[in-house]
Amino acid sequence: MGWIAAFVTAAAAAATAAPAGQVADPATAGDVDILELERERYNRLTVPVSIGDHGPFDFMIDTGAQATVLSLDVADRLGIHERQPAILVGMASRMPIEVASLRDLTLGNRVFDIATAPLVAQSNIGSADGILGLDSLQDQRVLLDFEERRLAVADAETLGGNKGFEIVVRARSELGQLIITSANLDGIRVNVVVDTGAAGSVGNLALQERLRGRKGGTTEMTDINGVQVSSSLEVAREIRIGRVKLTNIPIAFLDSPTFKALGLIEEPAMVLGMNELRMFKRVAIDFRDRKVLFDLPSGAGMGRDTIGSVFNF
Repeated sequence: MGWIAAFVTAAAAAATAAPAGQVADPATAGDVDILELERERYNRLTVPVSIGDHGPFDFMIDTGAQATVLSLDVADRLGIHERQPAILVGMASRMPIEVASLRDLTLGNRVFDIATAPLVAQSNIGSADGILGLDSLQDQRVLLDFEERRLAVADAETLGGNKGFEIVVRARSELGQLIITSANLDGIRVNVVVDTGAAGSVGNLALQERLRGRKGGTTEMTDINGVQVSSSLEVAREIRIGRVKLTNIPIAFLDSPTFKALGLIEEPAMVLGMNELRMFKRVAIDFRDRKVLFDLPSGAGMGRDTIGSVFNF
């Protein structure tokens, strides 16, 4: 089963994560947060996060989510009662929810105030207590080191710049999310959203139409609102991003509100999930410079740029 966490919220679109006054400037050399990565039940990345004097809580890293999310269970335990109504847009649905502000959210050495955090049922976000979204990651580089099982958050220079990355791809920004516009899937130019909150990859209907005639199966997915949907599942032969080629990519297809919110309805587009990202040694998502960087695994260097993948939803 695939579980997709990419979403935007109407109320959270203007939310910002402001560093608390006592915290050092994130651009200061050496100011890098390195946290050990854990895996929740859908094989996505979680890190310890504190809220005020409480925690740590397990938060999932979701580069496809606009806003930082907190489970209703944790919100109740923390006595967060000042809540406002909003609409949460998931991969399969739009649902009314409540949002609240979070003070002194701590990730490593960084302390943030989250103005608008959606509150959702914990069962809808796997085994995590919350989700770290783009509002807590903007203007930073997020480095996912799968070999060392570590996550680092800092400016690009502090993290060593582009050294060691064999593929550097420019992206455009839409609602804070980075979209790679130069990818190619089975000969079709496709927009790609790199989403660490998605277990598997998901395509829009425009991409499915271009791939028509393929024989595929079906899969069941549950989005962040708890809405379950059946979708067609097809396996693409290959996707090229820069110089690298991933093969045998399972893609589920949805008429998703998330694609509409990002303006990705008419053109072929897809969310690239963790099943594919884990094929790389490292992945860096640089929100300030609008770049996505890939470090190939051993044996997939110059002249050997094909990485095979066979995964199940």
